[in-house]
Amino acid sequence: MSEKVVLHYFNGRGKMESIRWLLAAAGVEFEEVFLTKREHYEKLVNDGALMFQQVPLVEIDGMQLVQSRAILNYIAGKYNLYGKDLKERALIDMYSEGTNDLMELISMSFLTPPENKQKSLDNIEQKAKERFLPVFEKGLANSHFLVGNQLSRADVHLLEVSLMLQELFPTILSTFPKIQAFQEKTKALPRISKFLQPGSARKPPPDEALMKVAKEVLSHVFK
Repeated sequence: MSEKVVLHYFNGRGKMESIRWLLAAAGVEFEEVFLTKREHYEKLVNDGALMFQQVPLVEIDGMQLVQSRAILNYIAGKYNLYGKDLKERALIDMYSEGTNDLMELISMSFLTPPENKQKSLDNIEQKAKERFLPVFEKGLANSHFLVGNQLSRADVHLLEVSLMLQELFPTILSTFPKIQAFQEKTKALPRISKFLQPGSARKPPPDEALMKVAKEVLSHVFK
């Protein structure tokens, strides 16, 4: 197994994108192996690399890690992005689960039939403004970080999801000044700034071509 960190997934966001973000924030270089055909996925299964026959898969420290939360927890713990104690870790987990819920809403919208698209977007915007963003705005009231006095995975996930929201609703942060200030400060961090530059491993929003590949590779899921 390679000593380098290797990511196995599609050439798109999905559940791997937050992992890419966190590795970038930690300053960890990684390689990507993109799944483009059903045979690629079947080989991983037959080789025993996928514990539950699911991707994402990350090769790191001699391990083959699956399950996105487990992967994110490991990276955060290894690279000091997980707070200073159990209490901070619990808070970080709560914020991170909130950002994940919001990301899931956004991701599902790309699978919504065209006739239901606007209803889906309206639902995302309403929940973001009423349920999620106020929590993060309050969390940033007295600090540049959601938890403690240093960058954590919760901050990285918040930056990711807030940028995803702005792709759909450019003015959505207009009534959340703390999140706006947080965004600008976090985007200026050298490692984050590098990841936001053109040509980085950051992926664009999914399109029909990506969905076609995913459906071919994971045909058993889309039956």
